[in-house]
Amino acid sequence: MQKASLLCSSNPISSPPAYLHTCCPLTAPIRTRFSPSLFAFSSLRFSLNRLHGRRHGFSPLHSTATEEMIEASKNVSSFVEIGYISSVHGLQGEICIKPNTDFPELRFCKAGRRWLKQQVSGKETIKEVELVEGREHPGKKSWILSFSGIETVDQARQLVGSTLLAEEEDRPHLEEGEFYTRDLVGMRVILKETGEVVGAVVNVFNSGANDLLHVMLKSAEPMPNGSEKLSSLAEAGDSGPLVWVPFVKEIVPNVDMNRREMLITPPKGLLELNVRSDERSKKERRQLEWKERKRFQKRLIAAKKKLSEMEQQHVFHGFRFGEKSQASLLADQIVSVNSKLLQQALENVEIASKRWTITESLAGTKLVRNRLRISEKCFTPSTSEEKLGTNFTLQEKALQLISKGKVAVVLDMSDHKNRGKEYDLSLSSSTSRENSETSSLQMLLCDDERFVKAEYRSSMPLVLISPADEIISMKKLFSSNNYFGFDPEKVWFLEEERLPVVGSLFEQNRHKILMKSPWEILQSPVGSGGVISLLSSDNIVENLAQNSVEYIQVCNGERYISRSSPLLLGLVNEKEAEIGIQIFEHSEDVEEGFSMVFSIDTMKKLTRQIHKFQFYAIAKPNSHVELVEKKWVHVEPSSPNSYEFYSTIFSCLNACSLDKLCVMEITE
Repeated sequence: MQKASLLCSSNPISSPPAYLHTCCPLTAPIRTRFSPSLFAFSSLRFSLNRLHGRRHGFSPLHSTATEEMIEASKNVSSFVEIGYISSVHGLQGEICIKPNTDFPELRFCKAGRRWLKQQVSGKETIKEVELVEGREHPGKKSWILSFSGIETVDQARQLVGSTLLAEEEDRPHLEEGEFYTRDLVGMRVILKETGEVVGAVVNVFNSGANDLLHVMLKSAEPMPNGSEKLSSLAEAGDSGPLVWVPFVKEIVPNVDMNRREMLITPPKGLLELNVRSDERSKKERRQLEWKERKRFQKRLIAAKKKLSEMEQQHVFHGFRFGEKSQASLLADQIVSVNSKLLQQALENVEIASKRWTITESLAGTKLVRNRLRISEKCFTPSTSEEKLGTNFTLQEKALQLISKGKVAVVLDMSDHKNRGKEYDLSLSSSTSRENSETSSLQMLLCDDERFVKAEYRSSMPLVLISPADEIISMKKLFSSNNYFGFDPEKVWFLEEERLPVVGSLFEQNRHKILMKSPWEILQSPVGSGGVISLLSSDNIVENLAQNSVEYIQVCNGERYISRSSPLLLGLVNEKEAEIGIQIFEHSEDVEEGFSMVFSIDTMKKLTRQIHKFQFYAIAKPNSHVELVEKKWVHVEPSSPNSYEFYSTIFSCLNACSLDKLCVMEITE
């Protein structure tokens, strides 16, 4: 949100081989429309099941015989992928298909010829079939089809894992402003302001909110006349820097299908994101890529071993189904699981627990000697000495520490107040939440009165934590605003910590990890306690310590905007405390607005004691898939059937004695 890994090839795509699969079992779109919002795009962490329907070419079939199979590698004419056969339905030879099309009624209800792409004896083949009839499967986001000659369960099972194809010439006519993603691939990308050709589109991804163009920037080849030539993307092995360009009207105002080019007006810094900064040779880059793949394989083997020790081998079933891209997706999912944190959470499942509120955590705060009560009216960095009275020295101490680069700030932009509650996770609400948080963050960072003054920012490390689908928006926001005065080398963007969702039934001495699809693990955010775990990753805390940071201030971004103050930092410093916490008078639970200060030594200790964090389980209904008798079955629960794990940052108070704790209570 960075744990980000791009599950796509960096090689150019022109006439891809048949073994490059883009089946999308969980989503339907195959066409691209301009998104109305500039900021409605998500993080770089993309799942291949979200790819917009790319089309790949195959040569014409030389026979119309239904049973004849032809090797796909020998084909050159065009087909389009319209769905993926996921399972058998009933006992009459019907199959379930996950659509990869915006026109399911046309593709699945209209009888006629279709084609199946499948593996036969180790070779990929295309087989013509006759669609007899089809109907939508209510509530399952799938369709039920029957083919001529497929009348038994055994015959239908042989089709599971196949990709359903249709002829490209049958593509429906699109409305104005809509484009097939296949038609965008290969287009030249030109700066509208200068007319300079900057690159070409090599792929298109759907990030949930809108499409993202993967643009390969041109490599400058000197010509005899002194001009530069854009290397042909069709050349084998050619590669260049790759960047993401949101396919929205504000950035891509003109698309000319006839000239095969599009004009862009990118914000400042957009084309520099993710560009390779080194000038290594192609051979050196390939060697590095090979080493990275070997490292990933070692990580995958270790992750599978840990899950096996936890008796979660069912997670690996997806490797036996689907296509290469889906196996890669599953591998990435497995590697991303924080097994230590998951083990700790599973050990807490059977403990009768309830949400730990700050009121309960600090029930004995009256025994805390280091305690300060102060009015909310005093909460601005420029509060006068008269208003603060004797507390003015605390603010001065804090500002002095900040100016010397002794303080790092962690802003958690995740939504914790709704954890443990039912709330809408629809695309519209996600997009609205993303736009709201980026605009609120921008307002905060542009206001010296509410955040750190601009002259102090170059020396202050900043860590931003947010859901995965908001990382790219935040990166773009910082890039477009010259990082708001922060040093780019001292800014981290991290995805919120997530853990797998497990079944509530205790089966075979375990709580079983639930699968969103055969290749996706069902996961949920772990809450504010995940901040400590994230800071332990990539040696962030050690890095801060080496840069002479003495304190880390961790707070919820939304509440920081309206109520944070350097007074807590000054109080912790004066009392030589380990942890400082800000609470609000009459507030029963300030989880959504927490603000804490940790000494660097205390934070280092906490990151080494993640196994001691407490979790509690939230019972929720979650739909998922299960492998039953060699076929995948969708489970739609009518009551809570699973646990989502949650940990609060307040549980770290167990590691601190009362005499090393500071409490600042805000009064109205």
